Amino acid sequence: MSRSRAAQAVLLASLAVLVTACGGGPDGAGGTSQAAGAPASGIPDTAAIVQGVQKDAQLNAALPATVKSAGLHLASNLQSAPNNFYAADGKTPIGYEVDLAKAIAAKLGVTVAHQDMAFGSLITSLQSGRIDLTMAGMNDTKARQAQIDFVDYFTSGITIMIRKGNPDGITGPDTLCGKNVAVVQGTSHQKFAEAQSTKCTQAGKPALTVTATDSDNQNQNQLRTGRVAAILNDLPSAVYISRTAGDGKFFEVVPGEPIEGGPYGIGVNKANTALRDAVQKALQALIADGTYGKILQAWGVEQGAIKEAAVNGGS
Repeated sequence: MSRSRAAQAVLLASLAVLVTACGGGPDGAGGTSQAAGAPASGIPDTAAIVQGVQKDAQLNAALPATVKSAGLHLASNLQSAPNNFYAADGKTPIGYEVDLAKAIAAKLGVTVAHQDMAFGSLITSLQSGRIDLTMAGMNDTKARQAQIDFVDYFTSGITIMIRKGNPDGITGPDTLCGKNVAVVQGTSHQKFAEAQSTKCTQAGKPALTVTATDSDNQNQNQLRTGRVAAILNDLPSAVYISRTAGDGKFFEVVPGEPIEGGPYGIGVNKANTALRDAVQKALQALIADGTYGKILQAWGVEQGAIKEAAVNGGS
């Protein structure tokens, strides 16, 4: 599921057009409305797309009783535009993942509430039953499948983000040797950086200095000030940030195919197969009727679209 350089260029161009409860209506299915003070060119109005989703009575009937009565409690790390982040009001979650979650909930005929949580806490919170779902740009991998189940909804890969003009001469993973690199704690980016550091030392080159933080915002500040030479991030976030931060004057993305491409998955407790299967069928229905594609297109990330909502499709 890696993308070609041409596909990345298309995504770069398309991004130019770029809830503790979800935004919109009281049922959490109102779509992303324009936040006060948000630039019209950066935040799409997807309310009509999400509000057009119709409840599927059979899928609703198959849900666990607790979900039917209390709705879905979904946790994200609300730090990663355009996946999921806060609107200009500082409290309304928005993003293409937020809209997909609302559309899935609407198809299931229930409410959905978002909770902001550190990325490293998402899996354990799901396992403990504190939340029903996670949706936070989390890669579906075999290692994580041993802990939770996934319903795949997007495809992406790791991308290197650097300062505008590339003053450190970074052109790919091998040129990260000896450099300071920032990642978010507990992500596949951190694992890749550590593995790349080992690869560098084995080749007789300096190791990476890896700085792990709890948010993309911290990493961006470090990159802007030159404390790190690069950030590892997923393609949608890296492209969005590079195009919007400082009106596109702060950062750029290293050209080339994304690294270790794979699917993002909605996390579900392995014991809750009824919820997993209902979410999978709801998402597949949204793919089939075009709602899914419209949401991704509105956010400029349609290059990551999937055709099948697989369960545990990652490797």
